[in-house]
Amino acid sequence: MLETLESIPRSRDAAVLFYGEEVAPIFEVILPMTTSARELDRIYDFYRNFIYERQYQPILPGDMTLAEWIGEFKPQAIQLIPLFEDMEHMLEAHRIVEEYLQGKDLSYMRVFLARSDPALNYGVISAVLFNKIALQRLRKLSQRTGVKVYPILGAGSPPFRGNLTPYTVNEVLAEYPEVEIFTVQSAFKYDYPVEDVIQAIKLLKSAARRPFQEIDEERWIAQGRRLAQEYQRQAELLAPLVNAIARFVPRRRMRKLHVGLFGYSRNFGKAKLPRAIGFCAALYSIGLPPEFLGLSALTHEAWRDLSEVYVNLEKDMASAARFFNPDCLEILPEEVRSDIKTEFLVSYQPNEAHRAITSRIIRHLKAGISEGIQEMIVEAGHVRGFLG
Repeated sequence: MLETLESIPRSRDAAVLFYGEEVAPIFEVILPMTTSARELDRIYDFYRNFIYERQYQPILPGDMTLAEWIGEFKPQAIQLIPLFEDMEHMLEAHRIVEEYLQGKDLSYMRVFLARSDPALNYGVISAVLFNKIALQRLRKLSQRTGVKVYPILGAGSPPFRGNLTPYTVNEVLAEYPEVEIFTVQSAFKYDYPVEDVIQAIKLLKSAARRPFQEIDEERWIAQGRRLAQEYQRQAELLAPLVNAIARFVPRRRMRKLHVGLFGYSRNFGKAKLPRAIGFCAALYSIGLPPEFLGLSALTHEAWRDLSEVYVNLEKDMASAARFFNPDCLEILPEEVRSDIKTEFLVSYQPNEAHRAITSRIIRHLKAGISEGIQEMIVEAGHVRGFLG
């Protein structure tokens, strides 16, 4: 962290030399897993007090200052972008941001909401609900304080992780009209024709923000918690199977594991699951879309009402259901098998090529044969258009 903050003035120096004018290329930094305003203030004040202000200190008593010796340190301050990734702090994002704003003359604030990790921890529907409630609360904060809030949403390609692909931009914009910036991940950038990617980026950049319909926060927080509880029960039961399959998922990058519900569990069971990409890839590879987990807690009435808040609910579920393989039920724990429900899905077209591959994977797993599983997982990923 210190090395990163120290690089900000150096980057400014390089930019001034290159462009011949005053410009600071790095002026904002993202703080992952934000849980409090104090964490943000700590970094904000560290940069100001220990990196910017130190230029006015003399090298020796009565000697020249650091700035006189080696030059100015700029920018004067940096802006923090909090990234909220868990339910508790996502729902409190507006309070944390409001506390951070105290005593600062800021005209705007970017706030980053995760979409993949909340789905991994609480299920797809709960993740959508918590995102929308956080966005609504941030909008009200902006209206109350006069500080412009620009939300960022990090979404992946599978419906479970946000369903943001070059071909679903309009649907995602309809789902999250209050979001200013969408981050695009690897599958979006590299797994589609470049012309389609360019057109999709243009569409994202040109879309105008607008407020979403008012959400009954108390009702949908309660519903989100209920669905999350059922999802977590099923995910914990599936953990041994998921981990057994995930070891065959090709590693695209190495990352430090998050500390959270399924990272280093503190208040929920003892399950440890891979990150969102490995989790999704493992379940899709046996024909069990992770979007199905937790649905058993929904009634038909709740499903109908939910579709008014989660506008792409049926589209997302139908998109995921294309990759459902009933054969997966043969290897699921009994407690989960009976809770996998598809009656809410009115119509969907199964992908027969994907079903054939996942059936082969299931047969290998049942027979205890590991040879060829990784290749089949990659093959299934190519059919879907994403690995996980």
